[in-house]
Order: sequence, then C-alpha cells, then structure tokens
Amino acid sequence: MRTDIFARLDREPEPPKIEIPRMSRHRIALFGGTLAFYLAIVVAVLVSSWLVALDWKVMLFRPYQQWPGLHAFLDYYVVLGQRGPTAVMVASWLGWRSWRQHTLRPLLTLGASLLLLNVTVGAVKLGLGRLGPHYATQIGSAELFAGGDIFPSGHTANAVVTWGILAYLATTPRARRYLSALSAFVSLGVGLTTVYIGTHWLSDVLLGWAAGLLILLALPWFEPLITRTEVWILSVREQWRARRRAQAAAPVAADGPAPVLLPQSLSTLGTERAESRDSAPDAPTAGGHTGTGTRARAHPAHGARSERTPITPAGSRRPPHADRTPRGGTTPAHPVTGGSVAP
Repeated sequence: MRTDIFARLDREPEPPKIEIPRMSRHRIALFGGTLAFYLAIVVAVLVSSWLVALDWKVMLFRPYQQWPGLHAFLDYYVVLGQRGPTAVMVASWLGWRSWRQHTLRPLLTLGASLLLLNVTVGAVKLGLGRLGPHYATQIGSAELFAGGDIFPSGHTANAVVTWGILAYLATTPRARRYLSALSAFVSLGVGLTTVYIGTHWLSDVLLGWAAGLLILLALPWFEPLITRTEVWILSVREQWRARRRAQAAAPVAADGPAPVLLPQSLSTLGTERAESRDSAPDAPTAGGHTGTGTRARAHPAHGARSERTPITPAGSRRPPHADRTPRGGTTPAHPVTGGSVAP
C-alpha cells in the first residue's frame, strides 16, 4: 500500500460515502435572509434611493485614477470571475474527482449551479436593462430599462458560484471551512475589482454577491434531481457496454458473408477433390456398367491402377481430317490400321 502523498492521486477502489447537504433550518434561515437582502437591493435601485447616489459618488471618484498602479494586476485578477476560464478550471478539478470517486455528482452539481446562474441572473439582467457606469447618460439616474445588462454583476455572481461550489462539494469539515474562506475572498475581490475598473456600479456587485449565494444555498433542493440524473446516465452507459459486448460475442449470421478460407497445399486440395469425386454417384457407361469409382468402393483390396488390364476404348481417338468423306458418302472410307480391306 502506498503511503506517499501521490497515493491520493490514485483511483479509490470503490465510491466513498459522501454526505449530501440537506436543507436544514440554519440553511433555510440563511436563504431567507439573503433573499430579503436581494429584494431590498432591487427595490433601492428601482426607487433611486441613497444607494443609487452612492453608486454615482463611487463612479465619479474614479478609483482606477486614484490608484493607477493596481490596474495592471487587477486586469488579470478579474479573470477569476469570467465564466469561461473559471468553468474550465473548476470542471477539470471536479472531473478528476468524479473519476477518482466513481461518481458523476461533482460535475452534475457544477452543471446544475451554472444553469441556475444563467437563468436567474440572466433574466434579471435583461428584465431591468441597466446601463453601466461608462454608458451612463444622466447623473443621479438609476439608468434602468435602457437596454443594458449589468445589474446584477455577472462576474461577481459567477465567482461566488464557481469557487463556492468547491466548498459545497468538500468531503470534510476542515476542507469546507478553508474552501469557503477562499471562495469568499476571491468573490469579494472580483466584485470590488469591477467597481475599481468602472465596469459595474457598487449596487451591481452587492446584488451579484446575493445572487450567487442564493444559488449555493438552494442547491440541496436539487440534489434528488442530480441523483436521478446520475443513475440514469450510469444505466445508459451500462446498457451501451452490454450491447457492445453482445455484438462482439455474437456468431456470424447464416445469411451473412462467408468466412475467408485459408490457403491450402496442393496435396491436401487434390485429396479433397478425389474424395468428393469418389463420393459422387457414378453414371452408367455405354455397356450398362458403372464407373470405376463404384468398383473401387466395392473392392477396396484391388491393387493399383497400373496392375489392371487396360480397357480398349470404343472407336478411334484420332482427330477428324478435312479430306475424310462423311459416313454414307460415295467414296469408301480409309481402312482401319490392322484390319482387312473390303473387296
């Protein structure tokens, strides 16, 4: 048994017993408080309250001009909130976990969370249509229903969900605590970075944090669906494997193509032809006797063919000549060699 650190990279012999999170009272209370905060942010922006005034103050402060030295680093840091790169990184890690633990739950949970993120955040973005700070037209306005798509912040919500899913799928309490702290730090940093570079209002980031947290808190409600989906996918895989094995073990059909014969030696081929000729029924000859094949089978103790008395063939075997007159003509036929001449 391996005891080094690389032993954890090997595949486990059987699926481990993973405790699936449930919607406890504590989680339901957190979900209700986050939902209330989410609705409060939306209402505050709709009525152009003090939160919209704070958005404008932060925007006119222009943090990217106050601390220009951070711009180069934060341009790369904000990539941790982009959908494509983060999904590839996290999916690679969860894919390895799925292979190691013989389960599809990590990948299916990530897929379900990203689907919920696209539906919920995307619907609110398109419904409210808020413009970003760089496209604002009137100072003090909430810039709603103007064709924009930045409220809530997609970068912030994606950072909360993508990195928070690692903590959600952690198998030990210690790992869950560390990954929760790491995902919170990354998502907070991504949200503030979008405010620094001027692509989002502060209220966009607040709503993005709440939107991502709501999805993580609601995931236990979707665990039964994830389990049924995993069972269905595994059953389809087993059916496909069984079909492949049956096709590989099935014999060639009767009406299918004939098998290819291997080359045979001339002696073997001649023996088979002789046996087939002997097994065929012999046709009677002109004298009413059967052929030599029947006699050979009837008298198996006869000697070789060279010891038998040769049989004189009936008639002549000479080829016909052009100067020979047909039988019954006026010119007499030539005498047969050895015979007497007709008078």
